[in-house]
Amino acid sequence: MPKPPTRTKPRRNLRQGLASRAAAFVHDWSVPRQLAGQSVQGRAAESELSRGLRPRLEQADRIGTGICPFCAVGCGQLIYAKGGKPIHIEGDPRSPINQGTLCPKGASTLGMLLSPQRINTVLYRAPHATDWEERPLDWAMERVAKLTKAARDDTFVEKLPDGRIVNHTLGVGSLGGATLDNEENYLIKKLFSGGLGIVNVENQARI
Repeated sequence: MPKPPTRTKPRRNLRQGLASRAAAFVHDWSVPRQLAGQSVQGRAAESELSRGLRPRLEQADRIGTGICPFCAVGCGQLIYAKGGKPIHIEGDPRSPINQGTLCPKGASTLGMLLSPQRINTVLYRAPHATDWEERPLDWAMERVAKLTKAARDDTFVEKLPDGRIVNHTLGVGSLGGATLDNEENYLIKKLFSGGLGIVNVENQARI
């Protein structure tokens, strides 16, 4: 009767392999070197993996500045780009607001910019239609201007019943964004209130 195949050699190879991996791990582990007295500020904290890592910033061929778009704080950002596309975004240490730091939302700005689900074209859905269609930006800006003027003309009030002159409209409103600066808000107020007579001019910034 033939003898069953022995498993001694595969088990021995497995044990040797595990022992070799464990020895390599201990050799590469930084804790024994630090316990031996090597400085954690030097090579004692390095590993084979960490020595091979390189920052994405080295690949950048251009660095620009920006403002985080998520809230009204207005944290400064450094935008690193390669070939015209952003590859990394971090806080700008020169900013007196965030001094180089970013909150979790600001730190995720790069993911928002590069998301395949981000809409970067003008989409228009006609009245009673069920599908969206792409339109040129010039067409969209012209349509916004025409509809704004039409709504303003239809709802414009020169005088109240008691004779007071108001020259305003309650049919159009403006809601500003968090990243609008003082100059942009000044122009919005001048155009909408002074030029078009819009009363409802608001901004969601509260800081």
